[in-house]
Amino acid sequence: MIYVEEDEALIKFKESLTNTTALDSSWHKGTSPCDKKKKWTRVQCEGNAVEGLLLGEAGLSGELVIDPLIALPGLRVLELANNSFSGTIPEFFLLGALKSLYIDGNQFSGEIPKDFFSKMGSLKKVWFSRNKFSGPIPESLTNLKYLMELHLESNGFSGPIPSLSQGSLTSLDLSNNKLQGEIPQSMSKFGADPFKGNNELCGQQLGKECNEETKKNQGAPMSKLKWIIFGIVVSLLLVTILFRAKRKEDHFDKLGKENLDEGLYVASTNRKSMSIRSKGGDSVRGSSRRGGSTQGGKATGDLVLVNNEKGTFGLPDLMKAAAEVLGNGVLGSAYKAKMGNGMSVVVKRLREMNKMNRDVFDAEIRKLSKLRHRNILPLLAYHYRKEEKLLVSEYVPKGSLLYLLHGDRGVSHAELNWPTRLKIIQGVASGMCYLHSEFASYAVPHGNLKSSNILLNEKYEPLLSDYAFYPLINNTQIVQSLFAYKAPEAVTNQQLSPKCDVYCLGIIILEILTGKFPSQYPNNQKGGTDVVQWVQSAIADQRESELIDPEIASATDSIEQVVKLLHVGAACTVSDPDKRIDMKETLRRIEEISLI
Repeated sequence: MIYVEEDEALIKFKESLTNTTALDSSWHKGTSPCDKKKKWTRVQCEGNAVEGLLLGEAGLSGELVIDPLIALPGLRVLELANNSFSGTIPEFFLLGALKSLYIDGNQFSGEIPKDFFSKMGSLKKVWFSRNKFSGPIPESLTNLKYLMELHLESNGFSGPIPSLSQGSLTSLDLSNNKLQGEIPQSMSKFGADPFKGNNELCGQQLGKECNEETKKNQGAPMSKLKWIIFGIVVSLLLVTILFRAKRKEDHFDKLGKENLDEGLYVASTNRKSMSIRSKGGDSVRGSSRRGGSTQGGKATGDLVLVNNEKGTFGLPDLMKAAAEVLGNGVLGSAYKAKMGNGMSVVVKRLREMNKMNRDVFDAEIRKLSKLRHRNILPLLAYHYRKEEKLLVSEYVPKGSLLYLLHGDRGVSHAELNWPTRLKIIQGVASGMCYLHSEFASYAVPHGNLKSSNILLNEKYEPLLSDYAFYPLINNTQIVQSLFAYKAPEAVTNQQLSPKCDVYCLGIIILEILTGKFPSQYPNNQKGGTDVVQWVQSAIADQRESELIDPEIASATDSIEQVVKLLHVGAACTVSDPDKRIDMKETLRRIEEISLI
């Protein structure tokens, strides 16, 4: 029962592939990939868990979708070598527990982001050879402290070689690329072969002395590239300015990075006169000011600041910011924007908001902006258009609870011990109780509580996001959009109440304590464990301790307290809402849990 979700995850992964003849004979939904009597072909298991996918030389192609594999917590080896995959590099970084990644002998192309490996701290073997990658070798490879094998030969990598000083690195091949400059001293233990076929490399291994000019210009290729990009950006800005001068209506400008499917959209305006608030609170008017921020926010195209505790900023600041796609959800897309003053914010571009008038929308958002609680992520600003809305909040660097539990297997995941998990659950419950007090009149005060909407700060203090959207969402989309509709009473008869939030909190508690990806999450299409049924069955058989995530069960003497908290999660997910505890009682029971 523990690994029943893995067949669904693998089937979903297979659906993103083409030419799957090599897998079709044994990959069947409803069967166990690790069944000893009929094990799935090319699947490597450790006990009942999938440990490796050995899909090399299988004639596969298609656009790899990595998301389903997040539901395989035991996955350590992914081999896709010598197939026909192409395009930019897939999101392998979502698989933070991988130890070996083989994608050599395909047709992948483009640059690999410099921070691509930053959350893959367990990687030991990286084989990317014989593809069509270009650009610099990712700097984040230098942070893989267990790296043993690195094969990047026969690509188009350029620029200097990063200093790979790991003592564990025993197998290296960077030959036949376009690398430049001096071979780092930290790599002196390797002979000439790993560096051959790079005409602009020099160093002791190659018997080619580096002159002072070479050393001086070690970073020249990147500097040149930056100036080229700068020139392109300036040119685009000039074109944009000229284009705006000809337009009479509001429009959206796209900010983004190369190779992103979507960019950050921020509003601009051609209004001839608008009020812009300065830091001192004075109002400044001008005939040519565009894209400002305002506290009143009545002019279409304004960015309306509703909370200036984190500082003041306007559309020009966002438009100059470096943009990065964070993700796409049912409600819309999220982007990170780092502004020139060093402040980073998240901009959510929402598609399914009611087409309410601006005054009503403004009133609802200002309700949210007035919330003050240590576990509530405050809204900072918004932009209103009838067709779509933008909400701006502070960027929380550690990311979501979902990622730290199921995607990251680095330092942050390792720090999710029993005290930290209890702290997170207590904070979430406290924030939820506050929302239920502030929005008692709402059918569901939060409405969309799930681990992807719980952000963690540097101290692992949880911050709730995407809350209290119930009045804002189109009625036709609300069932698909809000996780509260996954409560049994909402699924069967559309009955919605604050108890639906309690059910969602129960899912969070069970997810945190078991470490399992819940099948209840809407539209995940990745399989997952029915944590509600699983826990109820275990409680009935008095084997609750078997369900606890081994990563905390083996490192705590507080199993009785963990099991007690598991029972709170079960009480929150009772199918009958009349028998389900309310939010205040949930918080009371959680606060009774101790570390020992």
